[in-house]
Amino acid sequence: MFAQRIDHIGVAVKGLDEAIKLYRDVLGMKLEGIHHVKEQKVKVASFVMDGETRIELLEPTEAGSPVARFIKKHGEGIHHIALKVKGIEERLEELPKKGLRLVDKKARVGVGGARIAFIHPKSTGNVLLELCEQP
Repeated sequence: MFAQRIDHIGVAVKGLDEAIKLYRDVLGMKLEGIHHVKEQKVKVASFVMDGETRIELLEPTEAGSPVARFIKKHGEGIHHIALKVKGIEERLEELPKKGLRLVDKKARVGVGGARIAFIHPKSTGNVLLELCEQP
């Protein structure tokens, strides 16, 4: 099996503080933590739902960041779906052979030390998919 389950759903937001109030205070989700991912130029609030599946709120920290560009073009909303995988490097080798275009040819570090890589939405029906291998 390629993916084990959905690891998280990434939601682009303009303001993390307001979005946290909705997910924590109104929807009653547990705030797992807030992280700065400097490489991706985002501040991330992680919410855990069932002990495993998470929602990550993504606030851009720079105007030219990928999430800032996404918000400018599409507005706030679902940015990506992350799939939990094992052997991320092997997955990255096999996907182009199956006709998928990669954003990342090599895994990089994401929230909590996870190894992540993105599949280009032009090859997945306009859905940005993230591969996520937890440490």
